[in-house]
Amino acid sequence: MTESAQTTHEVEIDHSNRSTTPQTGAFLDYISSHWADRPETIPAAWPVAPYAARRRAALGALFPGERLVIHAGAMKQRSNDTFYPFRAHSAFAHLTGWGAESEPGSILVLDPAGDAHEATLYFRERAGRDSDEFFANPEIGEFWIGARPSLAQVAGALGIRTAPIAEFAADERDRVVGHGAVEADGAGTGDDENLARAASELRLVKDGFELAEMQAAVDATARGFEDVLAALPQASAHARGERIVEGVFNQRARLDGNTVGYETIAASGPHACTLHWIRNDGPVLDGDLLLLDAGVELDSLYTADITRTVPVSGAFSAVQRRVYEAVLEAADAARAIVRPGIRFGDVHDAAMAVIERRTREWGLLPEDDGTAYHRRYMVHGTSHHLGLDVHDCAQARREMYLDGVLEPGMVFTIEPGLYFQPDDLTVPEELRGIGVRIEDDIVVTDDGCINLSAGIPRTADEVEAWIRDAQA
Repeated sequence: MTESAQTTHEVEIDHSNRSTTPQTGAFLDYISSHWADRPETIPAAWPVAPYAARRRAALGALFPGERLVIHAGAMKQRSNDTFYPFRAHSAFAHLTGWGAESEPGSILVLDPAGDAHEATLYFRERAGRDSDEFFANPEIGEFWIGARPSLAQVAGALGIRTAPIAEFAADERDRVVGHGAVEADGAGTGDDENLARAASELRLVKDGFELAEMQAAVDATARGFEDVLAALPQASAHARGERIVEGVFNQRARLDGNTVGYETIAASGPHACTLHWIRNDGPVLDGDLLLLDAGVELDSLYTADITRTVPVSGAFSAVQRRVYEAVLEAADAARAIVRPGIRFGDVHDAAMAVIERRTREWGLLPEDDGTAYHRRYMVHGTSHHLGLDVHDCAQARREMYLDGVLEPGMVFTIEPGLYFQPDDLTVPEELRGIGVRIEDDIVVTDDGCINLSAGIPRTADEVEAWIRDAQA
């Protein structure tokens, strides 16, 4: 057994100078007794269990005869003795089906067994009431953090063999992923590069369970957007109205899911020209556009990623509408080509062709000499894969991702935009400070694609009617 096998937090905190809990034998006997019986209920296997089993088999087949170790990761320190909410490494969640309920420090091991692998999920079981950890350990004690699942309960839910974490023994020959880190556009420290890449590429094509979760995440996100529209008058009345927008959406994420899938971008007015505006501390003023880029993450950890740009007053100005409809045209052009067999990068190219044509028609670009001058107004890519991570499959090889060929079951965003910075002297004054992005979540089908977020209004007329209805 290694020291890291018992680690649930990335740092150990010394509470000795704070504790006033009695440690006498009499107190230990007293606090450990006179509790009502709590029968253990073993749940039926969750719907995700057979899907996760097939994922493990697919990954194991890529590494015959090798032992694969996938860590959930440890809790991340926020400051001193406080920690961020735990979020398991995406490969671990994908291969176990254990999402928001997962325990920090858990480890999935795929041991070679003949031509296949046998899976064991190791984690630290709950501290019993006969243990002083029950009341004295604020990091794992049930008195502090509530009941923890038993080995038998997790085995029943996930359809996988479980064992105490103390029985896990590392081997220098192990292929390891997620050791102490959550996947977020980068593998964990010390990860085996080949295993991290294979686990990431395994998620490029979603199975039936994942597609259903993605649609549910989009549906919850749609409800969050409607909440925001209803709260626009409240946001406009506050000096930091963007915080109202953020808070209203994040409340929906907690009610209908686990949390937000990423930091909500609530960018009003010129803030919409800052691509990753997450300070959200500005006003929401009549006459401005509000760019809301947000997604609900479900308890399964699958997330949506949607952007809508709406007029705070309820109606686009003529200039705002012109920019909006150019972005919508780019989005529609990109979606129109999506089908199995095309190159993933072609989606971006289709959107950018519209962006270039429109900005050239508006007289914004220098003489055409082959330079992509239009990228000044849209520097980001049009699409990224989506799933357990908002930028899913980030360790996949370029030839599998950007240059990869689309297959049924792939899920990705289409999100063109136009951003005219408030101090950009290459554009007319009437355009300065206008930022528009429209983002939808797309799944590739056998003969084309489906827009999972098609139910969220997209055209300028639909958006204006949407605002009226939300505030009626």
